[in-house]
Amino acid sequence: MSVEIFIDKQHDSTKTRILNMKKVLVVEDDRDIVDLLEIHLKDMNCELDKAYEGNVGLEKAMSGEFDLIILDVMLPGKDGLEICRQLRSNNIVTPILMLTAKAEEIDKILGLEFGADDYMTKPFSVREFVARVKAIFRRTEMSNNTKSEADENSLIMNFGDLVIDMDKRKVSVQNQRMDLSPKEFDLLSLLASKPGKSYSRTQILNLVWGYDFEGYEHTVNSHINRLRGKIEPDIQKPTYILTSWGIGYRFNEDV
Repeated sequence: MSVEIFIDKQHDSTKTRILNMKKVLVVEDDRDIVDLLEIHLKDMNCELDKAYEGNVGLEKAMSGEFDLIILDVMLPGKDGLEICRQLRSNNIVTPILMLTAKAEEIDKILGLEFGADDYMTKPFSVREFVARVKAIFRRTEMSNNTKSEADENSLIMNFGDLVIDMDKRKVSVQNQRMDLSPKEFDLLSLLASKPGKSYSRTQILNLVWGYDFEGYEHTVNSHINRLRGKIEPDIQKPTYILTSWGIGYRFNEDV
C-alpha cells in the first residue's frame, strides 16, 4: 500500500497546532467552574473531556490517554483523593492538578502524598490557573525530552543490587522489580543522578514537585521513608539514601 503525502504550506501552522494539542480531563461537579476552565483551556490549545461525578471521572482517567487531569476533591460518588490514589496505584502517571474549596492542610498533604502534581484552593484566579497548567505542560515536555535521550543512550544506573532503568522507569533490587509511585521514582532518580550531592527538602520540593510548596517539607520526609522501605535492605541503616544532617538527603556515593 502506498501513501501519498501532500504538503500545504498555507496550513502548516494549523497542522502544528493540532499536533501540539493537549487532551485534558476535568472532573468537577460545579458546571460553572467547568465552563470557565473550558474557555481558558481551549485558548491554550487543549481538547477537553468532562466528568461531573467521581466514578465516571475515574473510569475516564483510567484510560491514561490524557495529558492532564484536573480533579476536584469534593465530588459525588467518589472523592478526588480516592481517585488520585487509585490512579497512582494502577500506574497511571498522567499529571494531576487538584482543586478544592477546602483549605485544610491535611487535604493538601494527602493530595500531594497520593501523587498529585499540583494543588489549588478555590477560589483561585484564572491567571494563576493558566500559569499552573502551563508549568505542568512544561515539566511534562522536559520529562519526555529526558526520556527520549534515555531511549537513545539506554540509560541504566547500576548500584550493586539496586538498578534504575531511566528508560522504562523501572527499579529493581536483587533482580526483583520494585513498584514505585511516579514521585518516588522521580525522587530516587534525582538523588541517584548525583551521588554525594546533598539536597535540602526545599530543593527536592522544587525539583521533584516542580516549584516551591513552602511549608510541606514533611511531604519529602514521608516519600523518603516509603522509598527507603522499598529499596533499602535495612531501613534502620540505609545503604542508598542517606540523611545529610542539618541539610536534607543524599545518595550514597560509596555504593
